[in-house]
Amino acid sequence: MEKIQRKATKMIPELRNLSYKRRLQRLELISLEQRRLQGQLIETFKYLNGLNNVTMEGLFERDGNVRTRNNGQKLLLRNFKTSQAMNFFPVKIAATWNQLPENIVSAGTVNTFKNRLDKFWITNPSSTTSY
Repeated sequence: MEKIQRKATKMIPELRNLSYKRRLQRLELISLEQRRLQGQLIETFKYLNGLNNVTMEGLFERDGNVRTRNNGQKLLLRNFKTSQAMNFFPVKIAATWNQLPENIVSAGTVNTFKNRLDKFWITNPSSTTSY
């Protein structure tokens, strides 16, 4: 799918000679990898705010350690020794979630969260973190 998006963005004559990242920036798009990450972050937002029918018990644990530089909703990073456990969704997404700015994670609705995340990634392309 990513190849198709690369090819489609190259079909625009004035963007043809730009790198894939620059074409996405000019078109205000995110890569498909980022879109998958965005979906996982949206699901995390829903879990943490009780916006779905799944209980959060045991899935995520909030970090109770209060620091001056955090987003106010940090998740506890768990340590595991096996690679299977490290691929478990809550383990993989916690580090990415913890790097998001406070104004994104404190959004009141899913749409506000998504819009702020999109805007953040477009204005700060180097801050896009994937696990």
